[in-house]
Amino acid sequence: MDERYSALGRPSPTGELHAINADGSGGRTLMGHYDRDSVNGTTYKFSDFFAGFLEDDLPHDDDNVLISVQAFSNDPSTRIDKMNVRTGRRATVATAPVRRARFTTDNKGEVRFARGSGNDLVSKLYYRDARGSEWRLVNDEDVSHRVELALGFAADDRTAYLQVEQAQGPDVIVAMDTVTGQRTELLRDETVSPYSIIYDASGNVPVGATYMKDRLVSRYFDERSAQARTQRMVEKAMPDVSVRVLSGTRDGKLLLLMATSDRNPGDFFLFKTDTREANLIFSRADWFDPARMAPVRNVSLPARDGLTLHGYLTVPAGSDGKGLPMVVLPHGGPFGMFDEWAFDRDTQMLAAAGYAVLQVNFRGSGNYGRAFEQAGARQWGGTMQDDLTDATRWAIAQGIADRERICIYGASYGGYAALMGAAREPALYRCAVGYVGVYDLPMRRDDLRDGARWMGTYANEWMGDSDEALALLSPNRIADRIKAPVFLAAGGKDEIAPLAHSHKMEKALKAAGTPVETLYFPTEGHGFYTAPPPREFYTRLLDFLGRHLGGKTAG
Repeated sequence: MDERYSALGRPSPTGELHAINADGSGGRTLMGHYDRDSVNGTTYKFSDFFAGFLEDDLPHDDDNVLISVQAFSNDPSTRIDKMNVRTGRRATVATAPVRRARFTTDNKGEVRFARGSGNDLVSKLYYRDARGSEWRLVNDEDVSHRVELALGFAADDRTAYLQVEQAQGPDVIVAMDTVTGQRTELLRDETVSPYSIIYDASGNVPVGATYMKDRLVSRYFDERSAQARTQRMVEKAMPDVSVRVLSGTRDGKLLLLMATSDRNPGDFFLFKTDTREANLIFSRADWFDPARMAPVRNVSLPARDGLTLHGYLTVPAGSDGKGLPMVVLPHGGPFGMFDEWAFDRDTQMLAAAGYAVLQVNFRGSGNYGRAFEQAGARQWGGTMQDDLTDATRWAIAQGIADRERICIYGASYGGYAALMGAAREPALYRCAVGYVGVYDLPMRRDDLRDGARWMGTYANEWMGDSDEALALLSPNRIADRIKAPVFLAAGGKDEIAPLAHSHKMEKALKAAGTPVETLYFPTEGHGFYTAPPPREFYTRLLDFLGRHLGGKTAG
């Protein structure tokens, strides 16, 4: 089940489990947050709020699945239950040796790996040979200084596949002999970490990975395998898109494909491997004409300290890409998130209005390995912000952007970066837009500390623990440095960036004499989701940008 828990414009899983028959009948709740626990027969109180997540659908067992069950407490333990999908009854089959565990099963449905962390956020990976065997520690981040993820097992259930962080560079995939412990490297990309794992027809055995680069590309452990050859055949038939196999029949004769690109949000095809026919089932948003959309290309550039940055540049369709008004669009998060080569509605809307759009995966972003991500720790308003400045100046030097017509616009952390960019570089940006942004870092840090104990650890490690330092890096505390006009938009039910952030920012800007426009919706959360707020926001956004950069307004 999904609900809106302040995820930016998207519902998030809540941990409730429901079942429905293939013909759409017989819908029923198998597990709710406060239901009677069928394992021990007790009823949970509100303080015992718990959630379940599917771990293994046990394809050879039509009646049962394996789920992980976790209480939402300060120091939650996790267990694996076998759940009957018809009755909801559960029986515990494994407990975890580590808090907040996620599990990996073998091809027989036996739980073999558990990975989690305590309130110290130190990742630990455990392995056991079989049910009832003792768990043994495979990786302790405190010792190895890396995180390791168990991806699955080969068909022999002896070879396990792991994704392993590196001291420098992106993650690699290795095969580990669970008897001898010997490891063999299988896949490594020089720039990016695995984006997703490719499994065989059973859905259990890893056979390769995808990588997000100048587009989404796939690589296989064995490029001569039938699955790899089929992938290459489909790619040859659809050269302008990235193609992923979502599922298939067990005999491999029918595949469900999804084809996406920078100009296409997604088409779904039924592919017959014997005749090589691909029949369109439906399109994710067929009102978009890919031929009229703007192209997105991968760019790389050096930061001032020599670190290589990667990102994406979108220019209006038909443009020569020179001397354009430009919008710098920092992503949210910030840590572990990253921009992709993909169809993005905001980016396409801005390009249609005549703007170049620059998206930069500043340090702290995911996809480029542990060292790159951790380089962003405690760098709110610091080197992460420098990366955005350096990328903006790069676009000017390349002749892409008109230096007199550049705005910075972002949501969540991106809203913080937009206002901080306007404060640190008042001569660089002609306007700034903050959407559901965080503008007071001590307040944000304290909100995190008021949550679970691990959130306090996260706040200290990634934001910092000095009130004085965080205050100096808060846009609302240095609003007198902002000279460019500002547009702020926020929701009254936002639990991640409460409306108080925007109110404080607005008040500080007005006190400094900086022009500020606002749009607040009391019923919206961390991202405007229900009509009509999104339409009004984008109409106001285009009008604001048009007045300051000269692009088109909403028609």
